[in-house]
Amino acid sequence: MIQQGQVFKLTAKGVDGEPLWAYRYRLEGRSSARPQVGGFASRAEAQKALRKALERIGPGRGGAITLAEFVEEYLALHQAEPVTIGKLRWLLGKATTTLGEKRIADLSSKDVYAWRLTVPEGHRFEATQALRQVLNRAVAWGVLDFNPAKQGVPNTQRRPKEKRPFESWAQIEAIAARLRPVYGPMVIFCAATGLRPSELFGLEQYDIDHEAGVVYVRRAYANGRIKNTKTRLSTRAVPLQAKAFEALDRLPASVNPILFPNARGGRIDFAFSAVATGDPPRSPPASNPCAASTTCATPMPPLRSAPVFRCSRSRASSVRASR
Repeated sequence: MIQQGQVFKLTAKGVDGEPLWAYRYRLEGRSSARPQVGGFASRAEAQKALRKALERIGPGRGGAITLAEFVEEYLALHQAEPVTIGKLRWLLGKATTTLGEKRIADLSSKDVYAWRLTVPEGHRFEATQALRQVLNRAVAWGVLDFNPAKQGVPNTQRRPKEKRPFESWAQIEAIAARLRPVYGPMVIFCAATGLRPSELFGLEQYDIDHEAGVVYVRRAYANGRIKNTKTRLSTRAVPLQAKAFEALDRLPASVNPILFPNARGGRIDFAFSAVATGDPPRSPPASNPCAASTTCATPMPPLRSAPVFRCSRSRASSVRASR
């Protein structure tokens, strides 16, 4: 039987200096999941939210809650970076637009299969995975007996289309020559190492180990925030070829700890550069071989024959042109 829940005061305080409140409850006895939600300004607000949660979520209550309601409950409890929550909400919106008013207990694999075919191919895999993630939680909480987004619903990942914007280092050098003293070498360094743009913008001077010939990727910078690697073991070392060292040698002397700073000395951020000027967000300029795709996961090979640089939404690879 579901507990009535508990409202309690947090040690954290709000902007007014007053303590914040939270609530928690169990779904099935002591060994069951114990969702907790905090950040309420008063005890009354926390109690009101708890009553609403208990009315909507609980064992045997799957028939009383719609998919849209459960998605909101899930997102309120899910712990992740704001940008991750935002993308998850956007992907789940594709499901709730069609299936949101359907009671979660009535949701069938046939419904999910039919909905999936209406999603554009470019987002179909991710949207289905997001729905699976939410319904997995419904199963864990005892709201559903099985996940209707898994049984009888194949979700094959679409093979990304490859792009081939550059055929040689000469083409990249030509682009770099038209950029600023920092941005030009940065473009070459990106192509030579295969770092993601967010990893590139997060680099600092001490990340370069000249003796070992590697660059250590310890953090990423995107949406105005630094995100460090989760553990020491997740830090990776990327070998530096001669082209990368040449690019570093071209950088102007600087005491700035940031390896590739913007014109003001801060970190480069495509999203915020548009916001700062009042312009709508735009895609990264196509002249940047790394920013033109979501990631440049494989660097350009040393040029003994003309390489073919291939980028996709999810990864990039370099192959040597046939002789």
